Order: sequence, then structure tokens, then C-alpha cells
Amino acid sequence: MTNLLEAKGLHAAYGETKVLHGIDFAIRQGGVTALLGANGAGKTTTLRAICGMVRTQGSITLDGRRIDGMATEDIVRLGVAHVPEGRGTFMELTVEENMRLGAYTRPAAQATADFGHIFRYFPRLQERFKQQAGTLSGGEQQMLAIARALLLRPRLLLLDEPSFGLAPLIVQEIFRILKRIREDAGVSMLLVEQNAALALEFAEDAYVLETGGIVMAGSSAEIARDEGIRRSYLGY
Repeated sequence: MTNLLEAKGLHAAYGETKVLHGIDFAIRQGGVTALLGANGAGKTTTLRAICGMVRTQGSITLDGRRIDGMATEDIVRLGVAHVPEGRGTFMELTVEENMRLGAYTRPAAQATADFGHIFRYFPRLQERFKQQAGTLSGGEQQMLAIARALLLRPRLLLLDEPSFGLAPLIVQEIFRILKRIREDAGVSMLLVEQNAALALEFAEDAYVLETGGIVMAGSSAEIARDEGIRRSYLGY
């Protein structure tokens, strides 16, 4: 399987504060990669670096094309969609308006044609299509955030803590839907997730970040068997 995205020697900083210190990682075409680490390790910054939202050094290539240094909107147009931590819902807008904002890089008619496909994954969004997004439950807002990203027809989906603050049954439902999306559309995914056991079960590959550096990389199965990982992240 070829790599869709590769980062080499990636540094990232907010002003004078350096967060990533020359990390290397890859995401396979059609694969799911998990990024694990404690709070403050640099996981969210890694996603922002891919999107061009922070200052970086080093190289990031998407399907062989350098994207580091490109504007965020141009990276989006190349097929990179970001589901941020906290979901990024526009609370005062309706579900429909939130979804249309997600498809801003595409002709409106094309996006509208995709709504039916999105509703097969998220029927509750169809039921609440004209409802104000701020009145949705946390799980429904997460579904809306994922739906909004899918309307870009992404090749790479960046997911930042999709289980955060959600009840276990809702988390299971969302990850079932993500699995279907991956199987149906072949979308590659980079998953940042505090629930390490869930992330390692869902992904094929994983990296472990500590204070801005990668300390372990390999298949999810290999990392799940590592005694240090089990003790630090899996609780046994």
C-alpha cells in the first residue's frame, strides 16, 4: 500500500514556543493511522501542521506533492478535511447551513446532490436538517462535524478527539459510521484519540508522541502489545 501523506523532519511552533521537534510519519492510502500521546504532546498541533494552520519547517507531501507552506484553503481543495476537537459547530446556524459551509470549495449543486449520501450515514441529521445546530446533542454535533468534512469529498480525514465528551454508546455508533465511510469511499484517516484502546482497535498503524517527538511507531497490534504502552495508555 502506497503512502498518501508523508511528513519528514516536521517542526511546528506557535510564535517562539516550539511544539513539534522534527517528526517523521506517514499515512497509507486508504489506511487509518492513530496518533497517541498525553495532553500537550503535540497531537492537535500535528493535525494543524498538516492543514497549514501553524508555522512549520520540514516537508509534508500529499500524494507526492509538497503542501507545507500552502494556504489552508488550498490544502482543503486538495482533499484534506479536518474535524477539529470541540467539533467546530456554528451554533447559531442550522444543520443545513453548517453542512453547506463545509462544502464551500465545491459548486452548491454538487454539494446538495451529496446530501442524500451523507444522510445514509447520518439519518438523524436529515431529521434535524432545519434545526439550529446549537440545539443538537453532543453526539449529533459530532456527526454534523464529520458530515461537514465529508462534503468536501476528502481523500484524507483528520479527526481530533471524536469521542471526547460522548457517551460510550454514541462513541460506538460514530466509530461504526467511520468504518463504513472508510470502506465505502476509501478515505484515509489520521485519528487523534485519548481512548487509546479504541484508537488502536480502529487503526492499522500508530505513532506515539511525547513532548513533540515520536517515541514509538508501528502497527497498532505491535503497539498494543508493548508493555509500556499498555501501562501508560491502556490501563493494564
